[in-house]
Amino acid sequence: MSYLEWAAAAFVLVNVALVALRSVWNYPFALVAVTLYAFVFFEAKLYSDMLLQGFFFVLNLYGWAAWMRARDDSGIPVGWMTERARLGWALATIVAWIAWSFAMDRYTDAIAPWVDGAIAMLSITAQWLLARRRVESWFLWIAVDLIAVPLFAWRGLYATSAVYVVLLGLSIDGLLQWRRAAATGRVAI
Repeated sequence: MSYLEWAAAAFVLVNVALVALRSVWNYPFALVAVTLYAFVFFEAKLYSDMLLQGFFFVLNLYGWAAWMRARDDSGIPVGWMTERARLGWALATIVAWIAWSFAMDRYTDAIAPWVDGAIAMLSITAQWLLARRRVESWFLWIAVDLIAVPLFAWRGLYATSAVYVVLLGLSIDGLLQWRRAAATGRVAI
């Protein structure tokens, strides 16, 4: 375990705690975390997760801007997706996972291309839905956490695995908070 991994883990924990609290200030912590984790995952040969960090960087910039625009005196609106949107996102995520993982398996020396690819594609969908303030994002983050914990432990990324255990708890808390907030249509910043 490197100091870089520990620093990245600390930034992720602060980031996700602030997201669960619906604070727009989660985004600066996210930008630092994903930058650090790109290096950590490269060294671990988890290339899908490494490339995912670049996507997260861009999407976190988008999310920060979107949350700032959506904010008003009464909070940030959150809500549920339509059934049609859920189906569309689920199918797109599955197709992307198969295509991405096949490519990583065939063309790289990735150590766990299918599991790592699942984490990457679920994370992309979850992050996009989070930026759009959709409650369903938390269900996907819970799935990511459950898959990531054993993968990262297997690769010797024990601090990161432990972080994902904590993230699982924060994701469950985020889901509960956002479900309550969606019932009222508004959440506090």
